[in-house]
Amino acid sequence: MPQTLERIGLSLEGLGRELGLDYYPLQFEEVPPSFMMEIAVYGLPIRMPHWSFGVRYIYQLVQHRMGNSRLFEVVFPGNPGRAYLAKGNSIPENTLVIAHVLGHADFSKHNALFKRSQEEIGYKIVELAASHAQRISAAIEEHGQERVERVLDAALALEAHVDTFKGVRRERYEMQPAQQARPEDDFTRRFRGLPGENDVCGIRAATMETLTLPPRPEHDLLWFIANYAPEMEGWERDIFLSVRDESFYFYPVFACQIMNEGWACYWHARLLREADFLSQQDYLDAIRTHSDVVRPHATGNRVALAPNPYHLGFCIWEKIIEEQGIERAFEIRRNEDDFGFIRNYLTLDLARELEMFEYVARKDGSIEVLEMEIDALRDAILAAKYNFGAPVVSAEKVDQDGTLHLVHDHESDGRGLDLRRTERVLEYVQRVWRRSVSLRTVDLRGTERVLSAPA
Repeated sequence: MPQTLERIGLSLEGLGRELGLDYYPLQFEEVPPSFMMEIAVYGLPIRMPHWSFGVRYIYQLVQHRMGNSRLFEVVFPGNPGRAYLAKGNSIPENTLVIAHVLGHADFSKHNALFKRSQEEIGYKIVELAASHAQRISAAIEEHGQERVERVLDAALALEAHVDTFKGVRRERYEMQPAQQARPEDDFTRRFRGLPGENDVCGIRAATMETLTLPPRPEHDLLWFIANYAPEMEGWERDIFLSVRDESFYFYPVFACQIMNEGWACYWHARLLREADFLSQQDYLDAIRTHSDVVRPHATGNRVALAPNPYHLGFCIWEKIIEEQGIERAFEIRRNEDDFGFIRNYLTLDLARELEMFEYVARKDGSIEVLEMEIDALRDAILAAKYNFGAPVVSAEKVDQDGTLHLVHDHESDGRGLDLRRTERVLEYVQRVWRRSVSLRTVDLRGTERVLSAPA
């Protein structure tokens, strides 16, 4: 970084610690805007190669050129943490970004969900992702681009289907009988006590029965397929487990977005306000950027149909600190995720103050604003976050011929599936399972359907 910005950064870090922030060492680097966009699309500076990231890049590029998206910073938690600043930003803009990053770094070090993820995966996610990318590149050289891409198609299509409650490191199922042995009557007990084989008349020990797979519905589809696909090769399993590792890293980022961005916005605003080492002009220029970041909607008087997580999180944190104090805020930052944060701290009064509302979009394109009901509003904000944003799908059973049966829990999920996309995903899964795959679900109209991808 330029010496002026580096000096400001060191002063902000010292001020942050004086005010109670605590974070691992941070490494800042200025990079070209194009590289910033690549990092934002891939999610990491180095990641496995796949065509889907190119599609996301083109979308992000179009949004950027239309003025709908601008990247100020990308930060990766860890020990040390890493942050990238755009070279095209002015000194005041990157001053705000550094202060913002300090809030993120404090959050990721202390939030329970982030801590658990980093303890399981390791505190060096960038290096881990680089290792994954290197192994996948080696697999491409050995097995060819087409074969590797087919496996990546399946793994990345299922990247949200992990069970974060089970943890990254899981053991395979313990051997269990398919069903409990029938209770023994007196005659059977006496018969089994006789010398010789007790394998006659259909009487067998329960331990001789076959294994039910899976023993209970399994939501961690990446783990299940990697461990139990009948003919999966070692390098294919490695790809599935690599994608799964990275999904566990991304989950806290996804599940704490409103909290995390709001916390970073609160702290960049406070640090700038208390940074007496900044000139008045630099402060005004930086705080103007703050206003752009936390505005509730895009421009002018336009109505925002989706909340800006920066604005919503910032306003909730301000209200908490105003009413309950900074120590209580540190405690909430440590223990909550977005679900608890929104349900416990987005009050009816605050929602009205922010002019938030629930609405229904009609087929003719019209919008109907519904009467304010705080629980319904909270549900609407959180709806896209349930189950990592993916449908609730589990592996239900595997037949003797290897057919894999999946089931979509549409009742708790509250939605049907796009059948065309689902059929494509089933085709991907069948390629690596190498037996027939079926899925029981409902379509977008609620009609029950069974989709299949035959072997």
